[in-house]
Amino acid sequence: MSDAQQITLIVDGEETKVTEGTTGAELFFERRDVVVARVDGVLKDLDQVLTEGADVQGVTIDSPDGLNVLRHSTAHVMAQAVQQLRPDAKLGIGPYITDGFYFDFDVAEPFTPEDLRTLEKMMQKIINQNQKFVRRVVTEEEAREAMANEPYKLELLGKKNDASDAVEGVNVEVGAGDITIYDNVDRKSGESIWCDLCRGPHLQNTKIIANAFALTRSSAAYWLGNQNNQQLQRIYGTAWPTKEALKAYQERIAEAERRDHRKLGVELDLFSFPDELGSGLPVFHPKGGIIRKAMEDYSRQRHVDAGYEFVYTPHITKGHLYEVSGHLDWYKDGMFPAMQVDAEFNEDGTVRKPAQDYYLKPMNCPMHNLIFRSRGRSYRELPLRLFEFGSVYRYEKSGVVHGLTRVRGMTQDDAHIYCTREQMKDELTTTLNFVLGLLKDYGLDDFYLELSTKNEEKFVGDDAAWEEATRTLSEVAAASGLELVPDPGGAAFYGPKISVQAKDALGRTWQMSTIQLDFNLPERFELEYQAADGTRQRPVMIHRALFGSVERFMGVLTEHYAGAFPAWLAPVQVVGIPVAETFNDYMFDVVGQLKAAGIRAEVDISSDRFPKKIRTASKDKIPFVLIAGGEDAEAGAVSFRFRDGSQDNGVPVAEAVRRIVDAVKNRES
Repeated sequence: MSDAQQITLIVDGEETKVTEGTTGAELFFERRDVVVARVDGVLKDLDQVLTEGADVQGVTIDSPDGLNVLRHSTAHVMAQAVQQLRPDAKLGIGPYITDGFYFDFDVAEPFTPEDLRTLEKMMQKIINQNQKFVRRVVTEEEAREAMANEPYKLELLGKKNDASDAVEGVNVEVGAGDITIYDNVDRKSGESIWCDLCRGPHLQNTKIIANAFALTRSSAAYWLGNQNNQQLQRIYGTAWPTKEALKAYQERIAEAERRDHRKLGVELDLFSFPDELGSGLPVFHPKGGIIRKAMEDYSRQRHVDAGYEFVYTPHITKGHLYEVSGHLDWYKDGMFPAMQVDAEFNEDGTVRKPAQDYYLKPMNCPMHNLIFRSRGRSYRELPLRLFEFGSVYRYEKSGVVHGLTRVRGMTQDDAHIYCTREQMKDELTTTLNFVLGLLKDYGLDDFYLELSTKNEEKFVGDDAAWEEATRTLSEVAAASGLELVPDPGGAAFYGPKISVQAKDALGRTWQMSTIQLDFNLPERFELEYQAADGTRQRPVMIHRALFGSVERFMGVLTEHYAGAFPAWLAPVQVVGIPVAETFNDYMFDVVGQLKAAGIRAEVDISSDRFPKKIRTASKDKIPFVLIAGGEDAEAGAVSFRFRDGSQDNGVPVAEAVRRIVDAVKNRES
């Protein structure tokens, strides 16, 4: 073979010579786990021809990009099955998402669970036919002709040049570059059985999907996420490289359902959401109140130790405050409507003094700025750390309200730190370390950081201030040693932020604490301090929420611990169970000693039989159960029963009290 017939590629980091015209499929023929290729940084179908000098990497099906391709291809198979089942169905968008995919359809009737089961069987038949996914580059005119019966696809073609700014999923259909259609082609006849407007890439064929997929649920969804648009029907699904991986995922989902804080909140009598109060407005029952108080009390003490000062601010304010802060310009959609009060009228009913707009506060920061501005400040007072458990109210749309994790009324553990520019970096570092340490105390210890930067369409202040703030946060985040993930455009309008992303016991990621650096609100509120040289200077403002909100954090912890809170947080830390009624007084004496030591303990003297009492304590997830019978009473001892079912018999009462007190004091499980 002559050199003229060969080209040079960089394949997985190594220089490789191949025949001119070689495709990705031929290059990775012996690697059955490779499903697409990354060519010069761009994902490409394996059937595309490689060119001289290309840097080529094989993308395996179990990698993040490979999983996305697998799921996107499965979404196409599902859509093909839907249009076989419902020939009148019109296609919306069908992107991959975390752990799965969805596809939207305009259909006359909603999908039922029976429909989903039927569709799974139809999808399996399509997969077994080993149809090929074939990419076709077309002109806009050709695309419109091919999609003539798909009104939503025709609308997407009109968004080709702004798809990157559109809602989730649009950019998998159209975007910059070529317009492409993917055909599902019958392997025997070569005929296109089904097609969709799509940027790809895709698997080479349906057979690769195998049987490791499932349709999970259906729901209503507005076209392009706009409630003014047509309501469509959305089907969600998941796909994995192997049946074993699918089963593991389904087990994780089942475990997540068992841990659902809304379910556990009812079972453990912690909190509820009365219809009479309205959506997203929870109430905490006595047991939930104990957990919340324990969380807040520990946090308060840690803040005192770290030099924070406590402040309190009202729940409502005149609208002008949020005009100054900018919230009415940039955040009004997230605020409850104004209440108009204090109007005065003449005897004839005409207005003598117009009403003023009052708002439920969505943020504490403007009020903290007023506290800072209430008197002259000196550099000697800085850094000034103001802290509040402040109740705020945000108008979340009913469709996104979810248990405690997305509410309309919440209590933020909100701090605002005012410091000099020279103190800024050290204060950010101290704050981040404080946040991480406190989260670890509550049992979360697997973190990464996210850096949210300026939204070019939604910000106040000058570019130089934003650049300095972003650079400083980036340096502080990098110095922590944690992974730093960019979040372009995700910042609030007044400044960039670091958010701590914590993984729970199931490996799910939750956004926890946020630390935002702000040069803009001090300017808008004309905050000043007297510097050492006598000049008036603007402080730097650091916004910091640790829990985010107490409600959300409690929801996360409930699921993290599956309701089995560590002893220091558990509403009931000890239950004493006498083997028979004869030993009630003895057990009351033991529990009395525990209560005297500050332990939340009670005796079960219900009419239930002894085994039922043990099961009840287990169901209620009590950390420690103390049992006493005749031998225990004679020896001045108890039997310890732990949540895992293990038992330690004949423990002297004094030692039992000490063990429990130490476990609570040391925040052990």
